[in-house]
Amino acid sequence: MNSIYLTIFGLIFLILLVIVYFSKKRVNYIENKVYSFLIISSLIGTIIEVISYILVVNGINGNSLLYAIVMKLLFENFFIWMSLFLLYYILIALKAKEHNVKKIINIYIISVILITLIVTFLPLNVIDTNGMLLPKGPAVDILYLLYGLCFLIIIFILLKNLKNIRNKRYVPLIIILLVFSFVVVMQNINPEIILLSPSSAFVTFLMYFTIENPDVKMIEQLNVAREQADKANKAKTEFLSNMSHEIRTPLNAIVGFSNILLEDEDVPEKSKDEIKDIVMASDNLLEIVNGILDISKIEANKIEIVNNEYSIKKVLDDLVALTKGRIAEKPLEFKVNIDETIPPVLYGDSQRIKQICVNILTNAVKYTKEGWIELKVSHIKIDNICRLIISVEDTGIGIKEGNIDKLFDKFERLDLNDNVTIEGTGLGLAITKKLVDLMGGKIVVQSVFGKGSRFTVSLDQRIVENPTIALDDIPETKSEEIKVEGKKVLIVDDNKINIKVAERLLDNYSVLHDSVESGLDCINKIKEGNKYDLILMDDMMPKMSGTEAFHELEKIPGFNVPVIALTANALTGMKEKYLSEGFSDYLAKPINKDELNRIINTFLNQE
Repeated sequence: MNSIYLTIFGLIFLILLVIVYFSKKRVNYIENKVYSFLIISSLIGTIIEVISYILVVNGINGNSLLYAIVMKLLFENFFIWMSLFLLYYILIALKAKEHNVKKIINIYIISVILITLIVTFLPLNVIDTNGMLLPKGPAVDILYLLYGLCFLIIIFILLKNLKNIRNKRYVPLIIILLVFSFVVVMQNINPEIILLSPSSAFVTFLMYFTIENPDVKMIEQLNVAREQADKANKAKTEFLSNMSHEIRTPLNAIVGFSNILLEDEDVPEKSKDEIKDIVMASDNLLEIVNGILDISKIEANKIEIVNNEYSIKKVLDDLVALTKGRIAEKPLEFKVNIDETIPPVLYGDSQRIKQICVNILTNAVKYTKEGWIELKVSHIKIDNICRLIISVEDTGIGIKEGNIDKLFDKFERLDLNDNVTIEGTGLGLAITKKLVDLMGGKIVVQSVFGKGSRFTVSLDQRIVENPTIALDDIPETKSEEIKVEGKKVLIVDDNKINIKVAERLLDNYSVLHDSVESGLDCINKIKEGNKYDLILMDDMMPKMSGTEAFHELEKIPGFNVPVIALTANALTGMKEKYLSEGFSDYLAKPINKDELNRIINTFLNQE
C-alpha cells in the first residue's frame, strides 16, 4: 500500500503539467500533438490506479467484477501510453515526411484499436494469493508480451541512433529502460506493488523538460529562423558588396573621363554642360548605391561608429561647398549661420556627422524649388561635452502632418504624385535616423505643408583640449599647382579601362607612369629592379588580390614604396581595413579629383 503515495505524487505532478502545458502556446508539430495525448494517457492511468487503491481500501476483493474491469483498464491504458511513447520516437527517428506521417499514424490508430478490442474481450482474473491481489489471465499475458515488444523496439531505436545518443531528446528512452527494469524487479519481489502509473508519470514529466517543453521548441524554431535570416542577410550583404564593386568599376571610367574632358580646352562649352550632367547623374547613381549598402549594413548591425579627433570647421566648410554645388543653377539662396564659438576640435565620427547633414541638406535642395535654404549650427557646452545643434530649414514643399511619422521609413517616398520627377530611393532619411540613434543623438522634424520644413539634429561630441591634429587652414591644392616632374607611379589593375582612366588623370600632374594587370606582374616588376615613387594598387583582382600582392611586396628586401589601395570596394569602414593591413592610404573608385590631389601632394610633392 505504500506505493499509493508515489501514485498520488505522480497525479499531482501530472495535473500541474497538464495545466502548464495546455495553457501555453505550442509549436504546431505532429510530435507535440502526440505528446498531448501522452500526457492525457498518463493522467488517466494514474487516476485509474488511484481508483484501484480506493476499491481495495473499501474491501473490494479479487472476485469483484468492478475491480477486474479497473485493472484491465489500467493495463490497457499503460499499453496505449507505451505505444504513444514509441510513436513519438518513431516519428523522430524516421524524420518522416508529411504524407508518410499520415500513413504511420493511420496504421498506429488501427493497430491500437484492434489490440484494445482483443484485450477487452479476453478474460482477466484477479487472484487473491495470501492477501495479495494479482491480475492473471490471457489479457494480462498478451499485454505483458506487448510491453516486452515495446522494450525491444526502444532498444532498437537507441542502437539505431547511437551517434545521437548524447542528444537530450533520447534521454527519456534510456530512462524508461532503467525505470521499467526497476519496476519489473520490484514487482517480482512484491507482486502487489503496481508502479506502472508513477513510472509513466515520471517519464512523461521528464520528457517535458528534455524534449517537449513548448518554450524550448519555440526557441529552437526561432533560432532556426534567425540562422536562416542571418544567412539571407549575409548573402544580401555579399551581393550588395559585389554589386557596389561592379557598378563603381564602370562609373570610374565614366566619371574619370568626364572630368578629363571638362578640363580639356578643345571641348566646346555646350558639350561641357552635357558632360557636367553626366558627372551629376553618375554622382546620383553612386549615392543610390551607397544608400542601399548603408541600410543593408544597418539592418545587419554591422555599421560602425568610428570616433576620431576632427576639425568641426573643416566638416562644415565641406558641407557648405557640397551644398552650393548641388544647388548649382537653382534659384535658391543658401544661408549659412555657424556659431564661431564652437570648440575647434571635437572627438566623434566626423564622416557620419557629414553624412547625416548631407542627407538632410540634399533633401532640402531636392524639395525646394524657390526661396532659401538655411544651415544653422550652434552648440551648448556641458563640462567637456559639446552638444552640436544642427538645423536645416527650407521654404520647400513641406510635409503633411500625417506623413511626418513615415519620413524615416525605408524606401518611403511621400506624395509620389506630386514628386514623381524627384530622384532618390527614400533611404536617405531612414539612414539618417539610424545613424543619429547609433550616435546617441536626437532628430526633430517641424513642417508646414506648402511652406517649408525644419530638421534639427542634436549630437553630443567630446571636446578635445589638447588636439593632435593640425588646425592650420591649408588652401586646397589644384592639380596644375602640384609639381612632381620626374616622379614615377605604377598602376596595378586588372581592368584596362581603369588603367587608362588613372593614366589620363596622372597626366595632369606630369608624372611618369607604368601599368600592370595583376599583382604577380607588380611583384615581378619590383623584383626586376624597377623603381617607383608610388604604387596605386587595385584590390579585387583574380588569382592574387591587391592585399595579398602588397604583403608579398613587403617581403622584398629594401622595399619602401608607398602603396595606395585604389579600389571599388568602397563600403564604409574599408578605409580603416586597408590602413590596418599596412597600406599607406586609400583611394576609392570612382576616383575623386580632390582626393587624388591629396594623395599626389602627400606622397610625391616633396616641397
